[in-house]
Amino acid sequence: AVGAHRPGPLKQQNKAHKGGKHSGASRRRAGGRVPVKVQPRRRLRDLSRVDRRHQALQLRRQRKEAVLAEKRSLGSRDGPPHLVVLVPLHSRAIAHNTFCLLQSQDCAVVRVDEGKAGGFALLCPRLKQRWRFVPTQAGDLHAVLDLAKVADSLLFILDPTDGWDSAGEHCLSCLFAQGLPSYALAVPGGADLPPKKRIDARKKLARAIEKRFPEAKLFPLNTEQEASLLLRHLGTQKQRHLAFRDRRPHLLAYAAEFVPSQECDLVGTLKVSGFIRGQTLDVNSLVHIVGHGDFQMSQVDAPPDPLSLNPRVVKGPKTSQDMDIQDSVNGSEEMEEDVKVLMKADPNKQESLQSEVVPDPMEGEQTWPTEEELQEAEASLKENRRVVKVPKGTSKYQAAWIVDDEEGGSEKDDDDEEDYDMDDDMIEEAVSQDAESSEEEAAEEECETMTVSECLRDDQYDEKVEEDEQMLERYKQERMDEMFPDEVDTPRDVPARIRFQKYRGLKSFRTSPWDPKENLPRDYARIFQFQDFSRTRKNLFRQIAKEETEGALVGWYVTLHVCNVPASVMESFKEGKPLILFSLLPHEQKMSVLNFLVRRHPSNSEPVRAKEELIFHCGFRRFRASPLFSQHTSADKHKLERFLRPDAALVVTVYAPITFPPASVLLFKQRSNGMHDLIATGSLLSVDPDRLVIKRLALSGHPFKIFTRTAVVRYMFFNREDVMWFKPVELRTKWGRRGHIKEPLGTHGHMKCHFDGQLKSQDTVLLNLYKRVFPKWTYDPHVPEPVPWVRSESTVPPQEVEMD
Repeated sequence: AVGAHRPGPLKQQNKAHKGGKHSGASRRRAGGRVPVKVQPRRRLRDLSRVDRRHQALQLRRQRKEAVLAEKRSLGSRDGPPHLVVLVPLHSRAIAHNTFCLLQSQDCAVVRVDEGKAGGFALLCPRLKQRWRFVPTQAGDLHAVLDLAKVADSLLFILDPTDGWDSAGEHCLSCLFAQGLPSYALAVPGGADLPPKKRIDARKKLARAIEKRFPEAKLFPLNTEQEASLLLRHLGTQKQRHLAFRDRRPHLLAYAAEFVPSQECDLVGTLKVSGFIRGQTLDVNSLVHIVGHGDFQMSQVDAPPDPLSLNPRVVKGPKTSQDMDIQDSVNGSEEMEEDVKVLMKADPNKQESLQSEVVPDPMEGEQTWPTEEELQEAEASLKENRRVVKVPKGTSKYQAAWIVDDEEGGSEKDDDDEEDYDMDDDMIEEAVSQDAESSEEEAAEEECETMTVSECLRDDQYDEKVEEDEQMLERYKQERMDEMFPDEVDTPRDVPARIRFQKYRGLKSFRTSPWDPKENLPRDYARIFQFQDFSRTRKNLFRQIAKEETEGALVGWYVTLHVCNVPASVMESFKEGKPLILFSLLPHEQKMSVLNFLVRRHPSNSEPVRAKEELIFHCGFRRFRASPLFSQHTSADKHKLERFLRPDAALVVTVYAPITFPPASVLLFKQRSNGMHDLIATGSLLSVDPDRLVIKRLALSGHPFKIFTRTAVVRYMFFNREDVMWFKPVELRTKWGRRGHIKEPLGTHGHMKCHFDGQLKSQDTVLLNLYKRVFPKWTYDPHVPEPVPWVRSESTVPPQEVEMD
């Protein structure tokens, strides 16, 4: 072995640097005291190589022990049962055969039926493990996604020949976007195939799963021995962590009971029993029932565990009299255990259900007039308006005080923002709709009603044609927005200074200042905003990591008393749908402005316009809203996008309850037939009402006469007053020239402009106007159940079989 190098006796020994007399004086003044922050650094620096190696070994050993402790607690006596969700990915993949094989284990297994849900519990006292299996349907999207949020493992059941079909592909896309826990792939059946075809089918299936499931192993499931191997794999595989559920207590209902209130039978107390997972549950916090809303808890009970590995057994022979006495004693003891209350909610510490701020109309430096007062003022102005003839020699200053009929009649209410922001194509569409409605009314007066046989009409086909026409119009609008981004034709019936009175010009979109508290809508008085969201999030997660919460621990079987729950929740549970509860972190019931970073899903190519109603799956929540799309940049202002772009990541902005990231988000669009199409996936970016989303409009003009650096531009405006109004705004061209308006020419909107270079005849002059936009308050927590996905042929390539 080669030893370490040691310096010889002739090595030069230099004198150590003293650092001057001031360091010694400061050390003497300190009296030997060492600052607290310096001591750990010096200790780490002074450790020898052996000590550093021991320290690294200890840290590695602690991490390994933590992983082993987590793996041992899952499914053990002290932890919750190992929750396995069976997801069939093909119409021919039947979960019933899989259930029969899993239930036929011979290692002292106790099977417990769970009623209409169709699941069962598998208890193995010899191995000290317990599982709970819950089946799903691949077409029931909400049930699959909800169960995947709380499942410890997913068991995908594949078809031995085709793998998965179109519904299974859609289900897999949603699960991967939401966050996939630990999983296993089972292939039941295929034993009836010839040996050669069976081998070829297995090879083809292995090639098909390489893209979706890299390094995954296929488990055949035809015998009891293969079922036991699958169970062993499920119990020993490494668990994947989903951050949004690991930081929140959650529970999958094992049993539920509804107690109606005395005032109304439609609302009452829901008693939900299940095993606590994730974190410690506090009775004073709020709970969110997935798909139904937020509620408060009144108390938490501790009933006996129905899936206990060591049930209590009475030993020794007894007579009938002793048995009766013992039964009565045990019954009283069980009743005492049933009514055992762990904790009750404290009204002083309980979280409030208030989600919005009630705005005070008098809370400001000045009183804002109400809508009635504004209408009365407008009516009085219209009554007192009169036409005044201007005498000759009147100055411009005097003429400015004279009311003009055209200007007075063309003014509109500032609140009609949508009328001002409508593009010309939307205006034409509205006019055409009015004309069509008037024609229809006239036709109804002239025509008579008559009975038509069913064979002469096909309403469903006509509706499909109308949908195709609407889709074609959307494609045209998206194409026009790509070719001419943000360009709008100047209206001729309304002056441009009135039509675009809410817009402003900017010297530079990147560097020009914009106050985020300026001209906020009234909806901003209803939401909550953090002084420092990132600091609040860090402090909250630090408290969770330190486990400072008191309450029901992970693995306990408890009964939660949830107050003021509608009876529809219990009805859906009786129908076999999963009932899942998530405990909310502080402030997560309050409304704010949420920003999601999403990317278009490749399976959908239909145009999606801003402010269309979409369905959001954000973490553990589901809701409907009409979002805004904006660019994702590092600047303080972000340009509005009118369509969801397929080639870039965009930020989606909506009003929604506060959620602390990380949390995944899925965006769905509902078809006319009730099916939900996945259009985008991403994650929660921030909770920030001050994020500036700026809408840009580009007024276009064409050069009429071109000189060296000046040009006469027309078709941008159509009157002299508009040219003078927009004179301070900078101009630009599509070919990179910049300039400004010098003066108007004539009275029809021609203007002389000066540029930094000579224009080309085919160039286009643009004037950019900007306005801040806000999302609409369209938040709706009630999402309709989607229609099951229509299954089509297999997505796995066809099998290639050699002919004998």
